[in-house]
Amino acid sequence: MMNTTAIRFGRRYGAGTLPAAAATGALLVLSLSPSAAEAKSESLDVNAVKNSIADLIEDDAERRGDGTSLTGTFVRLAWHSSGSYMGAGSGCGGGSNGGLMRFNPEASWGANAGLGVARKALEPIKAKHPDISYADLYTLSGVVAVEESGGPKIPFRLGRTDADSGETSPKVCGLPDADKGSLKETTQHVRDVFYRMGFNDNEIVALLGAHALGRCHTDRSGYWGPWTFAENTFSNEYFRLLIEERWSPKMTHNGKPWDGPDQYEDSTGKLMMLPSDMVLIQDPAFKKVVELYVKDEDVFFKDFASAFAKLLELGVSFPATKAWYQFW
Repeated sequence: MMNTTAIRFGRRYGAGTLPAAAATGALLVLSLSPSAAEAKSESLDVNAVKNSIADLIEDDAERRGDGTSLTGTFVRLAWHSSGSYMGAGSGCGGGSNGGLMRFNPEASWGANAGLGVARKALEPIKAKHPDISYADLYTLSGVVAVEESGGPKIPFRLGRTDADSGETSPKVCGLPDADKGSLKETTQHVRDVFYRMGFNDNEIVALLGAHALGRCHTDRSGYWGPWTFAENTFSNEYFRLLIEERWSPKMTHNGKPWDGPDQYEDSTGKLMMLPSDMVLIQDPAFKKVVELYVKDEDVFFKDFASAFAKLLELGVSFPATKAWYQFW
């Protein structure tokens, strides 16, 4: 069962000033004017919203009572809300602004299967704190999930606004696939997707470290299982397991032949890795970063916090005078 005391331990708030993230994108057609959105952001008690999200994660975990939680799902929601970004100058939109996953096409993208659970779970939070935009709420839920599970504090600022429809979404899903059929193609695909968003190899590895949290579900992605034995704890365990475990193609499941997509399992058959995870130890440049994170969790935390904050701001144009919020 999830250790809810441990979740609570991570919550410490404060304020600081950090430089703005580099990535921005074109403004979307939004339901709120910038001035109205800014006024709402300034009047919002962010600590109260974070507390509400943390309470939701804890209460949901206690109701489940099976060791699973919304932690990984909220990180995935924040990630997929932002990772639709098609790149500066592409003219194709995407990114966390607009709260676009509420609408098609993003709501029905295969890569977003199962995230309706997370969006529905956040509706009471939106009702309790109506001044927060869905776009800010979806990204903030991932921040809270990381922090409450023992991870680093993530620089975060308000100011995303909500669109009225999905008309400004990219026409195609640009989120990374788990497998492109071969090591060479999957490795290139991972780089292509992340390079498009402005990330380098070090940041790619850091962001994939979020797989320390959560699990895959056959009724969503088709894949099965958690990446670690502590799926509600943010740590460098994902990287340690990649390096130290023996990973082999999954052949059976519950005593029957495995008929799902290609994935890998550890010696116990209880943990999994995707083909896109395996490229991190099969590509020399990626593996060098993995080995660093195995040795030094503090470096991983620092790199992840920076890369995740950058991810969550893709496609967003914040007012130049907007203050940063960081919670310690």
